Amino acid sequence: MTLSTEKYKKGLGKKESFLISSLSRDDKLIFTTEDAKAIIGENAKNTIYHLVKKKWILQLKKGLYIVVPLDIGVKGADSFIMHNFVIASKLVEPYYIGYWSALNHYGFSDQIPQATFIATTKTKKSLEVLDTSYVFVHTSKSKFFGTTEIEIEGETVTISDRNKTIADCLDHPEHAGGIDEIARAIYFSIEEIDIKKIIKYALKMGNLTIIKRLGYILEKSGLMNGFEPLFEKVKLSKGYGLFDTISPKKGQYNKKWLLRINRDIKPEGWMY
Repeated sequence: MTLSTEKYKKGLGKKESFLISSLSRDDKLIFTTEDAKAIIGENAKNTIYHLVKKKWILQLKKGLYIVVPLDIGVKGADSFIMHNFVIASKLVEPYYIGYWSALNHYGFSDQIPQATFIATTKTKKSLEVLDTSYVFVHTSKSKFFGTTEIEIEGETVTISDRNKTIADCLDHPEHAGGIDEIARAIYFSIEEIDIKKIIKYALKMGNLTIIKRLGYILEKSGLMNGFEPLFEKVKLSKGYGLFDTISPKKGQYNKKWLLRINRDIKPEGWMY
């Protein structure tokens, strides 16, 4: 039996048709309940409900929807796929894609994180959207900088720049797969990142443990040559920070970098 569009997308009522056409005309394919109310009035929720049932629109989260493009095919919302970063850009303001997600985007990590990590100055619980987890990392305003814009599927998405990505991951290894994953990223991308800028970012962020972790990684990986003067200018804070935030709080104390090495790294094994 040949399936027809009508099997999945039933005829539209006047209000439904007006809402869809108005949103499309304004290139507002992702919209909120309030957007719909501004177009068709207070009965918008009922109209949205029927459009979801007919698979013309897809709910991303409560109060946030996307118009399914006509070229998706007869199954409408059932077969619609959208890039995680585009969805993430619509879930909170302000935001930027960061941590492990940005690390993977730049090719610094070949591990695909199971969640999309989003930095924001707001406190927000994790969400599940289209079978994907979105983790919101609460970030202070003093750390909310160092971003750039990329285009994905015709949408502009904000993401941490390469050096801020490394700084953020060193700030919170738990959001980047752990310290070993970050150390490998630094090792293999050393020609693509700016150590001086990462140190500058760390100072602006107010977390000297970032610099401690970075210094230890460079030294342990045999990459410190030429970077020593950058670290000599920094007076490290007293007290021992944990090298890895997701490993048990045990291990030897490194007096030079004022770190407790609770997870050692082995560069010789990274090539295999």
